[in-house]
Amino acid sequence: MSRVETLTELIESNRKVDRALVYLEGEKEERRVAYGELHERALGILFHLQKLGARPGDKLILFLNNNEQFLDAYWAGILGGIAPVPVAIGISDEHRHKLLRIARKLGRPFLYTDRKTLDRIGQFAAGAGEAAAFEALRARTFLADTLDDISRAGTVHRARPDDTAFIQFSSGSTNEPKGVVLTHANILANGRGAGESCGFNTDDVPLSWMPLTHDMGLIGFHIFMFMHRMNVHLMPTELFIRRPLLWLQLASRKRATLLSSPNFGYRHYLKVLGERSFEDLDLASVRLIFNGAEPISVDLCEEFLARMEPAGLARTAMFPVYGLAEASLAVSFPPAGRPYRAICVDRHRMGVGMAPPRVEHTHRDAMELMAVGGAIPYCELRLADDADREVAAGHVGHIQIRGENVTRGYYEDPEVNAAAFAADGWLRTGDLGLIEGGDLYITGRAKEIIFVNGQNYYPHDLESIALRAPGLELGKVVAAGVRPRGAQADQLVVFVLHRSDMADFLPIATEIARLVNEHAGLEVAEVVPVKRIPKTTSGKIQRHLLEEAYIDGEYAAELAELAALRGARRAPAAATGSEIEAKIKLICDTELGRPIGPGDNLFEIGASSLKLIAIHEAIDREYPGLVDLTELFDYPTIRELAAFLAGKLGNAA
Repeated sequence: MSRVETLTELIESNRKVDRALVYLEGEKEERRVAYGELHERALGILFHLQKLGARPGDKLILFLNNNEQFLDAYWAGILGGIAPVPVAIGISDEHRHKLLRIARKLGRPFLYTDRKTLDRIGQFAAGAGEAAAFEALRARTFLADTLDDISRAGTVHRARPDDTAFIQFSSGSTNEPKGVVLTHANILANGRGAGESCGFNTDDVPLSWMPLTHDMGLIGFHIFMFMHRMNVHLMPTELFIRRPLLWLQLASRKRATLLSSPNFGYRHYLKVLGERSFEDLDLASVRLIFNGAEPISVDLCEEFLARMEPAGLARTAMFPVYGLAEASLAVSFPPAGRPYRAICVDRHRMGVGMAPPRVEHTHRDAMELMAVGGAIPYCELRLADDADREVAAGHVGHIQIRGENVTRGYYEDPEVNAAAFAADGWLRTGDLGLIEGGDLYITGRAKEIIFVNGQNYYPHDLESIALRAPGLELGKVVAAGVRPRGAQADQLVVFVLHRSDMADFLPIATEIARLVNEHAGLEVAEVVPVKRIPKTTSGKIQRHLLEEAYIDGEYAAELAELAALRGARRAPAAATGSEIEAKIKLICDTELGRPIGPGDNLFEIGASSLKLIAIHEAIDREYPGLVDLTELFDYPTIRELAAFLAGKLGNAA
């Protein structure tokens, strides 16, 4: 890897390197873009952005699902000194609301998107009273699908190491979004540190399905790999969601050495794999699978490795890591090639400053924690108490970081910046952990601690216990500490995504309460059925919204029905309309795992994004190319969608 000081120098120095980005669009569909071609295309797009009025120091929101279009525009911004701002496009109005909030915070940003997405933003803005904001943004929008000439090169801006490279925004559709400002020097230092820790080399073959709007996808599996001059393979996130088994099939075919997935990906893969065999799958070439971005489940790692053992996946490949956007990405890695480590501690002794005793895995109060190694080069970490004083090894503390890779702060947010840094300059991550034997163990989030009966508990720990109840899935169970009005103490409340009636829910609620009481010694005040688990665009659960709704009595009717067992099973209406309606109903019933009525709104009954994608995939097989995924939002009932499809088929005829 050549020594460069900015990302601008990086892409220029890689122009003649015989490596490429490989966009994997399907089982047999791929497009190879050489490093030199990426540079030429970025310059061609930069010409159009500058023609539109973009100048060094401006901001460019990237609102695209297409990986190739995204990276072309990302590097165009870098070459022009126009800071890219990745924003997840999503499939709901929540994501469009976030886009407008970010645009307002940035002042006068430019937008890079496609025509269909822009039209949907406009439709949402009109209905949300944001028409003026949208019109201002539209005047500074460049549409990727109108690009037909990249023969003229834009003017390159010579960035300095401490210049802003790009801005990574946190969640913020409900609250004000926070923009992590990353400099060229931040990102390159983190890339060098990661490379030295993992032994990256030009013969490594990375393959990723992580979204490019996520720092693991963009920084970890594009920029870092581009820095180390690898052939970088990128798979659309939506393709992984629809066909998760293709992920490792492609990894086997490409002889991938570097993979990545958070908990969700392993669970999704294993669920679809089921009992299928995989005689043709060869994963012996995989040396590291990065596991991060959310609390790491030791049991899930073990299950995945055991299931993949016949395919030749080495146990040493599982690579649990810790990082965050404020660190550019990576904070701590274990030694490459070391089998993962875990410890079990007493969950009742996990307060800040405490030294939780080790217990056996079978102990009823055992909380299993995964080792995520030590700080990588160019980054430091420490554990501190509530007064920012360092705690001793083996004691729980607030994780704080500093180093060349760490952000200087959030975009135009002095109040947040003042709270984010300790007096001596260390960044408060908001995470808690302990260090034992040189390894960091993440114990939870400081703001998400549940205080019950004078003890501290971590939501993801209690959720992992509740998930032992039959039929429950990761991300659909939320533990929270709630203090009802007039109460003197917090109560433990568990929210569960539920799509049926109270008679069906009662045994689930009973089992959850029993499991948590048995394994954590805690009484569950309520197990609440909810139709939706609110999450940020990066997938983090918004516990405070569930807590507020509970306190405000929004679930009172359901809880009263549950307590009195008055809820009778609803007999879903049969589809009495057309043949199209009957087919769509069969698809929805199959994918949701229960019958629904033709007039039921998919979103009101709590259909997850994964279920919506599965429904769309099945409809697309039956009626190829006639229904876009986003049109499920426009026609959210079986009856409405059937009428829409009938019109499409009539026009086609």
